[in-house]
Amino acid sequence: MKAARVVLEYIQANGIKHIFGIPAGSVNAFFDELYDMPELTPIVTKHEGAASYMAAAYAKYSNQLSVCIGCSGPGATNLVTGAANAMREHLPVLFITGAVPVDTVGLNASQELDVEPVFRSVTKYSVTVSDAKDLLREVEIATEIAISGVPGPVHIAIPIDIQHAAVDHTELHNPPKRLPIVPEHDTIKTVARELLKRESGYIFAGQGVRNSVEALIELAELLNWPIITSPQAKGYIPEQHPLLVGVFGFAGHEAASKLINEGDGQALLIVGSSLGETATNNYNGNFLRNRFSVQMDFDRSVFNRKYEIDIPVLGDIDLSLLHLIEELKALGLQSKSTELAVEKNNGAEEHMEEYNTKNVLQSIQKYVPTSTRYTIDIGEFMSYVIHHMKVLDSDTYNINVHFGAMGSGIGAAIGSKLAEPERPVVCITGDGCFFMHGMEIATAKEYNLPILFVVMNNARLGMVYHGHALQFKRTHTSFEQEPINISAMAAAMNIPSYRVSDLEDINQNVIDSLTNLNGPAVLEIALVDNNTPPMGDRVKFLSSFGK
Repeated sequence: MKAARVVLEYIQANGIKHIFGIPAGSVNAFFDELYDMPELTPIVTKHEGAASYMAAAYAKYSNQLSVCIGCSGPGATNLVTGAANAMREHLPVLFITGAVPVDTVGLNASQELDVEPVFRSVTKYSVTVSDAKDLLREVEIATEIAISGVPGPVHIAIPIDIQHAAVDHTELHNPPKRLPIVPEHDTIKTVARELLKRESGYIFAGQGVRNSVEALIELAELLNWPIITSPQAKGYIPEQHPLLVGVFGFAGHEAASKLINEGDGQALLIVGSSLGETATNNYNGNFLRNRFSVQMDFDRSVFNRKYEIDIPVLGDIDLSLLHLIEELKALGLQSKSTELAVEKNNGAEEHMEEYNTKNVLQSIQKYVPTSTRYTIDIGEFMSYVIHHMKVLDSDTYNINVHFGAMGSGIGAAIGSKLAEPERPVVCITGDGCFFMHGMEIATAKEYNLPILFVVMNNARLGMVYHGHALQFKRTHTSFEQEPINISAMAAAMNIPSYRVSDLEDINQNVIDSLTNLNGPAVLEIALVDNNTPPMGDRVKFLSSFGK
């Protein structure tokens, strides 16, 4: 049996159904074996970078390991950004790359590159296999590392001759299972006692609460503390919940900023946030000022990075929350009426007749199912999504402002749809992102994935344009470009499309004609919006340099 076949059988035994990537000579053994393994579907993309974003989203929404494959040299380097993206989001992705034959290393072979060290800084584990008898064991090691502790991507480079080498049939071990990180009981008891000493406080929720929303809400209701979220956590706390104040950080809400900067809360319970730049509004000095702080996370590296935390709680978020709830109840705390004595983000919709980004996004949301998941790309429109769009159902936004790779939202839409086929998916992207990875709409077409791609087309790099204008009071002409009719591009690919040039163009009939299809559709929004995006203090932060 070929070594490549053994690897694929192990992948299949892990319950994996899709492999994302692009075939090439240095990985041809894998794709040849897939002819005889119909249970594994190769999702052949237009660019390896897009494949990496798909794999990351698939891992996120299937709650399991995913696999991404690329050739040696350029194929491998094209995957690096996606690996960094998965690392920031703690997503278990196995990156497999080809490599030149062992006996040609150092001879300037075609597409030769030692990628093991290239991947090392953006993965939990990176290795090159030089002996076929070690291959399966290395795959098992990498897989276990990917899902254990703090999940994350791993990388294996496999030379061409190793892939084709014959190996003895080896019994496959059971797929590894992640062991939960259980918080220390004494730490939880201390946290409960300290929180009860404080008359008031706030809960700050980051993306780590994704699988613990019910427990977080139960705790908030028990304490009757307002909930503030990071931009990454938008989509987890329902808009209508009376304790939700809004988003703090990049593109956040005034009510949340006022609470952090001026509020009299005596404690801040941080749940599932690494307290990075975008979450803390550029490391705001008021964030923990005169407040007792508790930070819950399963990643010990996030503690005491920028802010000194009074009590760090290491453990899986859901377990830490449930144990804290039990302890608070044991100390006699009972749920109170959930009424906020502070201002709440009301999401007022003034001037809804104006054709601008805010109104376009809110209009689209009216006409798609409330269960729709929005995969949000990187651009000017992202700040409007964070600030203005509503959380109508659970887990409804995939926003990667944390790493900020342009075009990642397009691949994320495809990965999300493959992981949860029944859930409607709308990708909100821009023309800049589309020109990077927009050809993946053809991938969605080839696999009959009904995704609505909304392309905000302002013929410029919008966030760069506005940010530069605010910071330097001028913009370079290269930030703008000749307008391109993207809906016509989609039509040329036999993909249903519609070009919007007025707010009235967005209605139920138009949306219905682009959804519930047997494949993707493109809704192009031709709009140059000169309003200043709600980017918060991002520009002020950048302006602090070079003074």
